[in-house]
Amino acid sequence: MDASSRVLSELAAREQALDAKIEAAHTAAAQKVQAAEVQAAQILQQAEGRMQAMTAEHEQALGAEVEQIRAQAQAQATTQAEATRERAAGKLQQAVETIMRAVLP
Repeated sequence: MDASSRVLSELAAREQALDAKIEAAHTAAAQKVQAAEVQAAQILQQAEGRMQAMTAEHEQALGAEVEQIRAQAQAQATTQAEATRERAAGKLQQAVETIMRAVLP
């Protein structure tokens, strides 16, 4: 029985050593998972910051483009309005001359 006790004792010691190794591996894995989660959160935060910066930059560029289009449209409308006024003034002058010729002999 003495040999059996030693074998059982040795098996129990090996089991405890394996349990300790398993627990250490579990703890190490949990730490790695936690570190990965922290790193993932940082990456996500950086990505959100970049996205916000890019969105702001895009909105600013879009606003500048809209302003440029408005300025061009206003300049074109002003030019067209001036041309229309000139044509109207010319037609008015023709109408006045036509009336003057018809009324005055």
